[in-house]
Amino acid sequence: MAVLGLRIVAVGPHLAPSVFVARGDVPDKGALDFHLLSEAWDALERHYVDKAALQQKKLTYGAISGMVNALGDTGHSGFLTPQMVAQERDFRKNRFEGIGAEIQTKSGHVVIVAPLDNSPALRAGLRPGDVILKVNGESVSGLLLPEAVERIRGTPGTSVTLTIMTPATGRTQDVTLVRQAIKINNVTWLRVPGTAIAQVRIASFSQDAASHLRDALESVRAERLSGIVLDLRNNPGGILDEVVRAASLFLTGGNVLLVKDAEGKITPVPVTRGGLVPNLPTVVLVNNGTASAAEIMAGALKDAHRAPLVGETTFGTGTVLRQFGLSDGSALLIAIEEWLTPNGQTIWHKGITPDFIVSLPPDVLPTLPSAERDMTPAELRAAGDTQLSRALQILTSSPEVKKLGARI
Repeated sequence: MAVLGLRIVAVGPHLAPSVFVARGDVPDKGALDFHLLSEAWDALERHYVDKAALQQKKLTYGAISGMVNALGDTGHSGFLTPQMVAQERDFRKNRFEGIGAEIQTKSGHVVIVAPLDNSPALRAGLRPGDVILKVNGESVSGLLLPEAVERIRGTPGTSVTLTIMTPATGRTQDVTLVRQAIKINNVTWLRVPGTAIAQVRIASFSQDAASHLRDALESVRAERLSGIVLDLRNNPGGILDEVVRAASLFLTGGNVLLVKDAEGKITPVPVTRGGLVPNLPTVVLVNNGTASAAEIMAGALKDAHRAPLVGETTFGTGTVLRQFGLSDGSALLIAIEEWLTPNGQTIWHKGITPDFIVSLPPDVLPTLPSAERDMTPAELRAAGDTQLSRALQILTSSPEVKKLGARI
């Protein structure tokens, strides 16, 4: 996956850059394969009719991308151009430029995984699963991910027109977005209008997300609110250490996740000292855009019976991706370990199924704390966020919340 303006799913430690292998140093078992690549390269250079298209870097990047794609690890292992590497660094610092949508290539199509908070993509109504058919009138079907990113990203203040197809409705439309510099607020929260319940929104698990969540939860406790809707919808993930610390704020023991290596060895990742709100009634919102570290959080709370999940099956990013730098500033993201939930359930390619399956209507977007500040209770109900409504219903019907006098 890639985010237009960032790359987000790598959460493991970064390794020192690797180096290209000189042709004379190719191991015997790889000699035939490298020879085939050389034969193909020479044939293109000698015979391809459009000489202007024979750009060395483009061909090299295409070969590397094709090699990674051949693994079949769609949406996980991948190739990053130098520009995408820089964008990932920016994301870890909670800043990036672009339209603010995480994308992947799937079956030859460019698909939106999640629009990000405070982004042009979110404001334009783009949703997880939307397919980008064209960029400025030119088809992107069949493009490699770096090529699609290159066409869509651009300088803040400039515009780009995407032709979007929504599979759920079959509707196709042109959407024009103005690229911008985007600041990610990891955590926002608000007392839901007309209730004694807090909606705590985690937009990503980038740098300092856990400390921002701690601050929000301390404020919720100080106001003596009776429950929490923890909103992880369209959260594309982030840094593993951040989500371990964040999940530990809701737990007092056990594991946050299990990690399985290439040899099948399983290592538990335990809860750290935290336990800030271990007993405050909580419901977690998830959807198809809940990915990576956000799925770890959801799986940890579900398996611990700490909080039920409401919404749609999550994306299914279940690997530790390690970045291997290449000599020109590009990089490979390679899945080196697999995440499992504390109960041993696989996340990779499957996602996590919520306890209460609730879909949003096709014309409704998630209602976030930033939008609720000026809403009345009636306006919130009219917004039609069925997932949020179901979470509030669950909380206000629980005996623990009733004891605390929740109102809705």
